[in-house]
Amino acid sequence: MSESTIIVECSERVGIIKLNRPRAYNALSGTLINELLGALRSFESDPSIGAIILTGNEKGFCAGADIKEQSELSFVNAYNQDYLKNLNDGFFAVHKPIIGVINGIALGGGCELAMMCDILYAAETATFGQPEITLGTIPGAGGTQRLIRAIGRETISAKEAEAAGLVAKVLPTEQVFSVALKTAGKIASFSAPIVAMAKEAVNEAEELGLKNGLHFESRLYHATFGLEDHAEGFQAFLARPKRVAQWTHK
Repeated sequence: MSESTIIVECSERVGIIKLNRPRAYNALSGTLINELLGALRSFESDPSIGAIILTGNEKGFCAGADIKEQSELSFVNAYNQDYLKNLNDGFFAVHKPIIGVINGIALGGGCELAMMCDILYAAETATFGQPEITLGTIPGAGGTQRLIRAIGRETISAKEAEAAGLVAKVLPTEQVFSVALKTAGKIASFSAPIVAMAKEAVNEAEELGLKNGLHFESRLYHATFGLEDHAEGFQAFLARPKRVAQWTHK
C-alpha cells in the first residue's frame, strides 16, 4: 500500500494538513492534489473544526507541479481535463479560513498553492516565486493573477514577501507553526458562520469595485443580525459583569 501524500491531524478546533512527499519536495502530483482536496472537504464539513492549517515539512512547503506527470500531458489532455482547475475550485469551496505555514521553497504551483490560503505565515527561510518560464510554460493555477498583483515578477524572500503584503508574518523557523496554530485556534474560537461571512466579504473585495464591495459587505452585515450567535455576542457584552460569549454556530 502506497504512503499517503498528506498527513492529517487535529488540534482542538484546528484541522492540520501537512504535505508529505519529502523526496519530491512535496511536488503536486495528481494523487497529492486529490488527497489534499479530500482533506479540505472533510474539514469543511466537520462542525468541530473552525480553521485549517496547510503546511509542508522541514525540506520546504512545495516545489510546484510534478514535472514528470506534467511532461506527459499534451495540450488536448490538459485542456480537456482543465488541469489544476480542481485545485482552485476546491479552495474556493472552503468557507473556513485556511492559514498557510511556509517553510523553505514555495515555487511554481507551490507558490500558487500558498496564495490560495487566506493568511500566510512564513519562516525566515521561505522563498516565493514563479519560475515556470524556465521550463517553457507559464503559471497555471493563479500565479499570473495573484502574484503579479501582490509582488511583481521576481522570486522573492520571506521578508520581501512580507513587505509586499503577501505574507502576514515572518518568524523564526522553529516558531512559525506554533504561532500559526495559536492564530488558527483564536479564529476557530469565534462563531463559525460569522467567520465564514467575514472571509467571503474579504475575498469578494478582490473581485468587486469599492461601491459594489461596500454593498456586499452591508448585506452580509445585516444578515448577521438574524443569527443566534449575534444575539449571544451582544448579550454577553452587555451582561454585568461582562461574560464570555458561548457560541452555538447558528
